[in-house]
Amino acid sequence: MDTYWYYESDEPHFLDSCSLCRKTLSLNSDIYMYRGDMAFCSQECRQEQIDSDETKSKTWKKTSSSSRSSLRKSSDSKDSVSGKTVRTETLVVA
Repeated sequence: MDTYWYYESDEPHFLDSCSLCRKTLSLNSDIYMYRGDMAFCSQECRQEQIDSDETKSKTWKKTSSSSRSSLRKSSDSKDSVSGKTVRTETLVVA
């Protein structure tokens, strides 16, 4: 009985349904895993999630790369405040 403790809790267990299509995963069928805690009903659902993650990653890298480029430009410029030179920069944390 202790094996199925997660069925009694309010939160669904990550092996209850496909992370992409939400199809119920049965104990008698294959479960395809990704990133340790994401379960999928098929190789197709798993691959779709991988492709989506790669697309998001590439988009984020392009965005962060252009942000870094603009940060370099702004950090190279200097402002004069009260006769002192002040370097202005923006910090981006992901």
